[in-house]
Amino acid sequence: MSEIENELKRMIVDTLMLEDLKVEEIDNDAPLFGSGLGLDSIDALELALAISKRFGVRIVADDERNKEIFRTVGTLAAFISAETRRPQET
Repeated sequence: MSEIENELKRMIVDTLMLEDLKVEEIDNDAPLFGSGLGLDSIDALELALAISKRFGVRIVADDERNKEIFRTVGTLAAFISAETRRPQET
């Protein structure tokens, strides 16, 4: 899963234009919101769109799991990994 985590870190820096932040400075277990990276709901929407485009994983805005999915890079990577292994609905 570390490949997904590294790609997510790069996406966070690039998509959210966080030029002052280096990929290697992002801890997989640090909170993405609040006291961690300090992301907000707009950042989450932008990141969800980028994830959808890159991984083909749909993250629904009103999903009650979003708070847990977006908790850390690690939880986000675990969600993407699980969703990409699931059989796709037709």
